[in-house]
Parts: sequence; C-alpha cells; structure tokens
Amino acid sequence: MTVPDGETMLTDPQPRLPAWLADIIIIALMVVLSVVRDPGEMILVPDAATITLVALAAAALLFRRRWPIPILGVEVALYGIAAAFATLAPAIAFAVAVAIFAVTNRRPRKVGVIVTLIAVGLVIGLGLLAWQGGPTDPRLVQFALTAIVGSALGDATRSRREYIAAITDRAERAERTREAEARRRVSEERLRIARDLHDAVAHQISVISLNAGVASAAIDARPDKAKESLAAIRSASRTVLGEIGGLLEVLRADDNDATAPGPNLAQLDDLTRRFTEAGLEVSVRIQGDLSRADGAVGLVAYRVIQEALTNAHKHGAEDRAHILLSVDDEALTTVVTNPIAAAIDASAAPGSRLGLAGMRERVATVHGSVETGPAAGGWRVAARLPLTEGGSA
Repeated sequence: MTVPDGETMLTDPQPRLPAWLADIIIIALMVVLSVVRDPGEMILVPDAATITLVALAAAALLFRRRWPIPILGVEVALYGIAAAFATLAPAIAFAVAVAIFAVTNRRPRKVGVIVTLIAVGLVIGLGLLAWQGGPTDPRLVQFALTAIVGSALGDATRSRREYIAAITDRAERAERTREAEARRRVSEERLRIARDLHDAVAHQISVISLNAGVASAAIDARPDKAKESLAAIRSASRTVLGEIGGLLEVLRADDNDATAPGPNLAQLDDLTRRFTEAGLEVSVRIQGDLSRADGAVGLVAYRVIQEALTNAHKHGAEDRAHILLSVDDEALTTVVTNPIAAAIDASAAPGSRLGLAGMRERVATVHGSVETGPAAGGWRVAARLPLTEGGSA
C-alpha cells in the first residue's frame, strides 16, 4: 500500500492480528487504564473531562495507520491537555505509545528514532506539569519507558516485515531464474536436436538425391551405372534411418542424462569412405597425434568435416576435397578445401547456410573458432578447436 506522503509501505505477508481486533484490544486497555486509579494521586479534573480526553485519544488511534505522525501529534497534545489540568493520564500515555508504534512501524528507522526522541521528551516535559516529583517520578519513568517500548516494537515489526518481504522477493526471483534457466535449456535442446537431425540427414539425403539423378539419367544407356546408384541410394537410406532411429531412442529415453553416442575422429576413415562411394574423392593429411583430440573436440571436429564434405559434394566442382588435420599442444586445426565451379557464386556455395550455422554453434560449445569462405581456387572451411578449455580435458 502507499501512504499519503508517497512512501511505499510493505504489507506484512503474515499479519498477527486483524486490524479491527487490534483496535478493540487497544481501546479495551485504554478503558481499563482510565478507571484504575492510584489511591495517592490528586485528581483535579472532572471524571467527565477525563473520559472525554480518553475517548478522543481512542478515536484518534483509529486513524494511526493512515496518518501515523499527525495522530502521534494529536495524542501528545491530548496528553498535554491532561497535564495542564495537573493529572497524569495513563490511558493517554498508553495511546501515545501506540501512536509511536505506528510511526516506527510505517516509517523508515531514521524518522522513527527522531520522532520517538521528540515524543518521549514531550511526555516527560509535559508530565512534569502534572506532578512535582521531578523527572525521576516512577510514573513519568513508566510513561517514557512505555513510549520507548512501543517504538522498539514498531521498529521490530517493520524489520520483520521487510525481512519476510526480502525473503519472498528472493524466492520469487529464484523461481523466475529457474524458469528462465528451464527455457534456456529447452532452447539449447531444440538447437541440439536440430543440429543432430541435420548432421544425420543432410549428407545422406544429398547422396540419395545425387544418385537418384545419376540413376535416372543412366537407366537406359548404362544399366550397370544405374544399379550402382540405386545400391548407393539403398545404403544411404539404411544409414540415415539408423541414425534417426538412434536419435529417437535418446529422445524417448527416461534417463534425463541420456546422450546420443556421437562419432569421433576414430571413425574418420568410415566417413571418407562413404563419401568416396558416393562419388567424392577425399584425400586426408594428418599432422600430430589425433588421439589427443577426443571427447567433445573429436565430436565437433567430425561434424565440421562431415558438413564441409557434404557441401563439397553438393556444391563443389571436380568431385574432390582435401582434409588437413593438425594437432599441436593447444588446439586441433581442421581445414577442408574443395574446388568450386567458376560459374557458381562463391557466396551461395553453402546453400541454405543452416549447416554452417549449426557448425558454428557446435564449434562455440568447445570455445573454438571457425572460418568459412572462398579460397584460392575453391572453398575453405577452417576450424580451430582448443584441447584444454572446453575441449577434450
């Protein structure tokens, strides 16, 4: 809720008493304090006047939550009026303490401390007018202590409310963070599935498409060539179905930690053999120990080579490509080059570029870098994959 002076007051998430019940209890206590008298006290005001002052003090307290500081001023003024008639009114002193509680409960601590000091000073000063026993008079001391206790209770209530509100806000922010993290994980999983589907399907579909075209053109003139193309189509179809089936098994697995068994550079010979059977001549040159590039680095390097050879097969000229793998103390460098036809726009060579986007995403997962673009006489894909941070460890 917002208080009149523009300050925002936090609502206690677990109020101890309803407001109306608290008001009834306070008024009842004021009534009790107004009828219980000290036998030695000299009462010089009529009982009707005392009842009137107490009634006004009780009525004013009903508005303490909305205007705490003005109501405290009213209570102190009523206490002063009673003191002017040379009497100490315990009920009104109690009302002053309740008003101080409202101030320290609904205002910042600094404001509460200042208001409390002023109010306690007025209570003592005005009380001296009603009783000549001096500032050490037990009743003045009791009234001052009651006001101080009201201030302390109000500050404690405000602190508790702020503490609970802070815990609640922290829990809500943590919940929002968990939801954001869950959405991020879902997004990353969707990207991973999209990359895996592309890696599993793109190459084999391109092989099927190319061999289907060869079979269609050679079926009459060169039946043997058409048979070879159809055999390649059958083999590629089986391969892609197997890879998709393995991916679906992982997606359907109950174990949340299940991951698809990914290929690595140990299977590079099988990869190049499949491309060779599809009609792409592939040469490989290795510098260094490839066994150091295992784990995530090996998987990413395999996928980079697979995507580069797929693009070379689909868009390249002369049906040939060259692979260079270089391993040093820090990183694995993978370079795939292939000729492209002069009539083909080099910027269009990668096709839809979805494969290149997936390649960059994979390389980024191991904190690597990748460069793609035209080179002397062809197209070049170069990836540098660190062997330490985010790498094979």
